[in-house]
Amino acid sequence: MAISLSKNQSVSLTKESGATVTAVHVGLGWDAVKGKGIFGMFGGGGDIDLDASCLMLDSAGREVDTVWFRKLESSCGSVIHSGDNRTGAGDGDDEVITINLRRVPAGVHHLAFTVNSFTGQNFTKVENAGVRILDQAKKELANYNLAQKGEHTALFIASLSRHGDDWQFKAHGTPANGRTVESMIPMIVRELVG
Repeated sequence: MAISLSKNQSVSLTKESGATVTAVHVGLGWDAVKGKGIFGMFGGGGDIDLDASCLMLDSAGREVDTVWFRKLESSCGSVIHSGDNRTGAGDGDDEVITINLRRVPAGVHHLAFTVNSFTGQNFTKVENAGVRILDQAKKELANYNLAQKGEHTALFIASLSRHGDDWQFKAHGTPANGRTVESMIPMIVRELVG
């Protein structure tokens, strides 16, 4: 059974899985807030185009690579993005980032996962936002559901950090503003490496 994390809580992938984790699927999901009144019965809230990204950093917080809707695979081939979901419609994960942990370069110590509103819609228009991490057998290890809404247009939602042969998954849920992950790099570096 998957562990439900709270903000700033972390979990060891190996400990949670009970075995060595060689690959993970990080699924990010969200829904548009339903409209009020009679039109809310028919959807009424409109589409929400959020973009999931994965920022690869070394131990000092320097950017090694970024995987996002403009680059769906890392240069080393270890991180692959499922592609851009422009509506948030449907059940389950809206965008998935798959990581082959064995292929992540030794110099990469942190993988930061973000969600940005490229069109500038803020999170008052979003509900049911969350992230979950599954192992190579698609067993869900942990999840983090965000309850807070706000005027922010971006979230540093979670990270994976290398600890020897293990990886720690941490729930962040830090609000920010910015249309792309690039605008969030200084804040992410401060949170991950101080």
